[in-house]
Order: sequence, then C-alpha cells, then structure tokens
Amino acid sequence: MSAQRPPAKPTNRPAARSSGFRQRYDAVEVRREQLIERLRALGAKAQSHPGYGRVLTLLNDTFRKSKLAQRLAVLESAAWLIDILERLGIGL
Repeated sequence: MSAQRPPAKPTNRPAARSSGFRQRYDAVEVRREQLIERLRALGAKAQSHPGYGRVLTLLNDTFRKSKLAQRLAVLESAAWLIDILERLGIGL
C-alpha cells in the first residue's frame, strides 16, 4: 500500500510580494515630489487659479492622511488636475 501525505494546512501568512513596504513607500514619495515640481513649474500666474490650491491640498494634507494604497489614487487625482492646469495654459 502506498503512503499518503495529509493535506497541507493553509497558513495565515500573506503571499510574498515582489517589493517591500519601504520600496513602495519611497516610490510613492518620489512620485509626489515629481508632481510638486510640475506644479511649481506652472509659475506664479497659476497660483491664483482654484485648481492650484486643490492640487496642493491633495499633495500635502490628503496625501499624508491616506494609507499607502490610497496614496496612489491621490497622486493620480493630483496628476490629472495638473494636466488640466497645463492644458489651460495658465502657467504660460
């Protein structure tokens, strides 16, 4: 008779990720800095637009209050709004 192994017990450990928390955190911070630089490049004229203030709020207050997974969505929203400001030609 052949011996049978008992079924493997499931573990409560999460699956291994390709990158660690710190790497993801640093990547999100780098992306935030890039967006801040894009916003600053719009110039002084853009600062009077209400969208400029909203982007600053997204990149600072909202970003800091969010969890890491939510921060990606905050950055995408900020990038979209910066795109709109650039298309309006406010910084030119």
